[in-house]
Amino acid sequence: NIIYIILELYSRIGGMHYALKSSAPAEVAAAVDVNTTANEIYKHNFPNTPLLPKTIEGMMLQDFDKLNFDVILMSPPCQPFTRIGLQGDVADPRTKSFLYILELLPRLSKRPRFILLENVKGFETSSARDALLKTLREFDYSFQEFLISPTSLGIPNSRLRYFLIARRPPGSFSFPTSAEVLFFCWQIIEGFPMSESLNSLAVPHSHPTSSECERDKTGTIIFKLETEQELERKRIQDSQETTSGSVSAAPPKTLLRYPLLMDVVQPSSRRSVCFTKGYGHYVEGTGSVLQSCVDVELEGVFKSSELLSEEDKLKQLSQLKLRYFTPRQIVSLMGFPADFTFPKHISIKQQYRVLGNNLNVHVVSHLIRLLISK
Repeated sequence: NIIYIILELYSRIGGMHYALKSSAPAEVAAAVDVNTTANEIYKHNFPNTPLLPKTIEGMMLQDFDKLNFDVILMSPPCQPFTRIGLQGDVADPRTKSFLYILELLPRLSKRPRFILLENVKGFETSSARDALLKTLREFDYSFQEFLISPTSLGIPNSRLRYFLIARRPPGSFSFPTSAEVLFFCWQIIEGFPMSESLNSLAVPHSHPTSSECERDKTGTIIFKLETEQELERKRIQDSQETTSGSVSAAPPKTLLRYPLLMDVVQPSSRRSVCFTKGYGHYVEGTGSVLQSCVDVELEGVFKSSELLSEEDKLKQLSQLKLRYFTPRQIVSLMGFPADFTFPKHISIKQQYRVLGNNLNVHVVSHLIRLLISK
């Protein structure tokens, strides 16, 4: 088999690297990132991979040429393109490194044969994307763009993302390309599980005693459902802190102030909302919380607590035993393997922050296979 030489830009905690391990015979020539915490986690899991803790703009043309890579995998900073941000696009300083890559690409002594890029929904309407496509067309790359959420492919976590795969001759894609951004791409990507639940990903739930849950489930639980727009909108968060140092049950002040803002799921659920870097610190739009006591009807508890005193309302809501997902459960939802671990000194808050900026390994793995397939 051909061993592909990979340059992993904006490497973060190694999601692209894990996707490679399950999709292609490859060797990562170098990973590049400036985030100190992410680099510690990456090095912890890939101690033998050269990791360059520097800005991409700080690398010279000859630095890239020495790596002699066949493939670029990259997830440029998404803040310039998020729909709730300032949408600075190419004027945002955080886009500078990506534009530098586009400037270097034509000057490389050996242009990469394959490119995979991941970013947020919103990138597909940006000037940065226009510059990328212009460069690809100019140097004879064929490419395809996608918008993919893991939920549409059977993975119970919403994380709608933009992807681009590009390749240059010889050879072409194993599927007919389209000038449009393909949404979900059912016809092209195959092999995803179709009915995963949170329970299948080892999300535990409790079996409470009768004193903890006084009534059985007597009706259909109605979960808080979000539209696509709501899933994508990460509102400016209230400054209410919800956890301190450890993973725990939702604290009383959160239950009293924000019960209707929480996205509540059960272990049997086939969906959860996108986890962001504010998870465990802010409430709305940062990720789902787990209803550990599954014998209590969610809708009934919420309705019956509306007119109660704070003390009685807290007792009522506490029946649900709402808990935050642990970082381990979140990495499982994102497709990281069981052997992925955090260094012991990385705090829970730091773990949530780096996970909030991450990608789904399963989705990228299938796209890499699609990228290099003959």
